[in-house]
Amino acid sequence: MKIAVTGAFSYSGKYITKRLLARGEEVINLTGHPNRPDPFNGKVKVFPLNFSNQDEMIQSLRGADVLVNTYWVRFDQGGNTQPKAVENTRALVNATARSGVKRVVHISITNPSADSHLPYFWGKAANEKAVTESGMGYAILRPTVLFGKEDILINNIAWLLRRFPIFGLPGNGSYRLSPVYVDNLAELAADAVYQTENYIWDAVGPDEFTFKEMVELIGETIGKKPLLIPFPPRLALLAAQFLSLFVNDVMLTPEEVDGLMANLLISKEPPRCKTRLADWLKENRDTVGARYASELKRHY
Repeated sequence: MKIAVTGAFSYSGKYITKRLLARGEEVINLTGHPNRPDPFNGKVKVFPLNFSNQDEMIQSLRGADVLVNTYWVRFDQGGNTQPKAVENTRALVNATARSGVKRVVHISITNPSADSHLPYFWGKAANEKAVTESGMGYAILRPTVLFGKEDILINNIAWLLRRFPIFGLPGNGSYRLSPVYVDNLAELAADAVYQTENYIWDAVGPDEFTFKEMVELIGETIGKKPLLIPFPPRLALLAAQFLSLFVNDVMLTPEEVDGLMANLLISKEPPRCKTRLADWLKENRDTVGARYASELKRHY
């Protein structure tokens, strides 16, 4: 098969591409970052992802059997906003259908809602609607917080725990989340390429922690136990924004705090992914949090 992956050299897309190549498939990379380092030694052809040029996208997708779409933006940066990402996704889905692709594997988020006040979650709901109404076959996977060697959240919590004697919890830390290993998500996505039925699945791991429990687990594993102090959510956000100035990044956004505290990163479905965060942390205890992971450097 010929499979197009958006962001095949990036985070989740890289793990998905690795699994597809291992199955002997031809993979092409649709990307807005054509100069990003190639982890596959030229095995994956690169095509530009220019959302404003339908003809170019159609030509790039011509002959592909399936599109695996990982495209999204975590926060607004200049003209690269989440509402704009919804428009871009709609344009990509339209070009995919017009190119003759028969199936889309789309990466979304748990608990998307068109009624949400959070752009991340209503935007993801709008993207799902574009996919389900496209006329193509589809599998939509809804992960929560990803963890892996290139992740942002888990790594940067560990980075903070390694460097500061206190850690500010937004609120009391009792809100819950179910992190999922990025390669487990990749396995589900690779399997979805070969299916024929349409389905929407949550993709979550076997653990469900309170945020405080997860921070404690990370600290215990890396041998750091700073004092965990509940902060009013906006004060914790202000502290994160202050630290962001020193790392030249966006550590945390108000929408992320709201989504986390609203328990939107858990699932009512049984876990489909097997890797436990504790096991992964033990294997990577010497490297997780050793360096700060910058979202801006990764995507901008």
